Amino acid sequence: MNDNLKRIALGIAYHGVGYNGWQTQSDGNTVQDHLEQALASFANEPLATICAGRTDTGVHALNQIVHIDTRAVRRLESWVRGLNALLPDTIRVRWAHEVSPEFHARFAATSRTYVYILRNERVLAPSWLGRAGWDFRPLDIPSMQAAAQYLVGQHDFSAFRSSICQAASPVRTLEQLSIEQHGVFIVFTLKANAFLHHMVRNIIGSLVYVGKGRYPVEWMEQVLYAKNRSYAAPTFMSDGLYLADVEYPSHFGLDAYRQFDIQHPFSSLLQAC
Repeated sequence: MNDNLKRIALGIAYHGVGYNGWQTQSDGNTVQDHLEQALASFANEPLATICAGRTDTGVHALNQIVHIDTRAVRRLESWVRGLNALLPDTIRVRWAHEVSPEFHARFAATSRTYVYILRNERVLAPSWLGRAGWDFRPLDIPSMQAAAQYLVGQHDFSAFRSSICQAASPVRTLEQLSIEQHGVFIVFTLKANAFLHHMVRNIIGSLVYVGKGRYPVEWMEQVLYAKNRSYAAPTFMSDGLYLADVEYPSHFGLDAYRQFDIQHPFSSLLQAC
């Protein structure tokens, strides 16, 4: 990297409703489009952003990690305050940190954690519209928990992969898939080295099928080993999906910015929201 360039990592949070996902599109209504417009104005130069993971339309982020290379000389706090003054209220820069040239927001990440929050009640409370998924049928949580364990570990996740997924390999290592109930909330926490396109929402949809009693617990194993997308449930709604955490080797100095507690995902999510 050019000696005059600095690499800056940014932590971005956003409410995904109203945006066409993360990745830039011709209509300009994506999180990346708005962020890069603000960056160009603040730094007086066009700046390309590299992110930890692209999110779909309607998906939220608590701590999306982005890096930029820039010649602009600004205090780190100025990156936060200056960019937030130029961004929509539903997109916020939470922190900025100068990192070494070896840092890469996508390729240096060792894990990503997504949380899906589902309200299981007869009528969805309007205040959670767009912020949580919803199903009115009673769900069998122990059966869903048992089914989820078939997916933990290193597997070919072709059955849960979008037909337009561009990943070179369908093999991923799912380190954690936990399901907790807190009143009307059902909270799914998924941690993996990386995720395929729609992988989380396809897994949630299939677990909900088990919870409804549509299929037995063992069906999840059959779907996994079929390696065929047509065997799994339809893609679940995006409303309750949050990119919650991205982990990097500690020498990059970003550990202090990780606010999500994987042991208490519901509390972390409510505090962040």
